[in-house]
Amino acid sequence: MVPTLTFRLLFVFVVLSYQRRRVIHFNVTAHPIRSGRHVKSPRPSLGIVPRYLLHDRDSIYGNSFRQPVREVGSNEVLTAPRSPWQSPFVERRIGSIRRECLDHVIVFNEASLRQTLKSYFRYYESSRTHLSLAKDTPEERAVQPPALGPVIVLPEVGGLHHRYERRAA
Repeated sequence: MVPTLTFRLLFVFVVLSYQRRRVIHFNVTAHPIRSGRHVKSPRPSLGIVPRYLLHDRDSIYGNSFRQPVREVGSNEVLTAPRSPWQSPFVERRIGSIRRECLDHVIVFNEASLRQTLKSYFRYYESSRTHLSLAKDTPEERAVQPPALGPVIVLPEVGGLHHRYERRAA
């Protein structure tokens, strides 16, 4: 008996904060038509509701997506057709996710992708420096002087990336 592989497309829904390029909420789904339910309450514990919801004109953003956006009170903003430069932060973030994470891992299912992205976002926001943030991370961190001790390596995202910190011996 020959094993067969089945492939399923998985879609990632991400809500970004503009100021520090921080991921406020994300989810993984195989059914993008129903993705509007993720907009209703991305971070209920923090009471964060996106003021604007910028997206392209893909057909997956139908009434089942738009209705929850209206109910929350977010303003829906559509980009012009074939104009990725109108959402540069999102396009850049998607490219980073692909190049720095998803091109190097095998995803088995929704839970596997969700866990990988959660780990990558934690790395991206607390360890990865950004030129646009004056070589800081989205979650601000203090400079570690040499007096703290030698530099040690901490693996992140399953060893795909590393964080370097000073620790006392």
